[in-house]
Amino acid sequence: MPEHLRIWGPMAVYGLMAAALSFSIDQGFKTWMLYSFQIADRQPVSVTSFFDLVIIFNKGISYGWLKGLGPWPLIIGQSLVTLFLWLWMAGSDRKFHAIVLGMIIGGALGNIVDRFIYGGVADFFFFHAFGFSWYVFNLADVAVVVGAAILVYTSFTDKTEN
Repeated sequence: MPEHLRIWGPMAVYGLMAAALSFSIDQGFKTWMLYSFQIADRQPVSVTSFFDLVIIFNKGISYGWLKGLGPWPLIIGQSLVTLFLWLWMAGSDRKFHAIVLGMIIGGALGNIVDRFIYGGVADFFFFHAFGFSWYVFNLADVAVVVGAAILVYTSFTDKTEN
């Protein structure tokens, strides 16, 4: 198998641990919100004047785009992207890089599981202020966005040889 297409590499264990951690935190929080806290019966729960806990099931991708496709094309598409990210992570020889990609993978898997179980992604966090509303998101989204932001940032600032 070509070196760039390996499924396990020297830093893959760190990526796997990061993926497992972000996936577990996301799914644990979702389970708690849905079944213990019972957010559907209590929403909206105002935490501050600009932040509420709610429940929506996003049947599309960001901002509800592509919601008319149904869950299976999105599950397949997300799974292919996640596989690409895994191959990228497995080919990395840098621990930090593997961890960041693992965060993204864990978040993506959390949202894939939601689509499979609920037909859409369970989102809870709703920020709003001064007439502006941010889209509702979850911890998996946080892992994906933070991981992607770190990747972009390090691509411009990291001067080490690859």
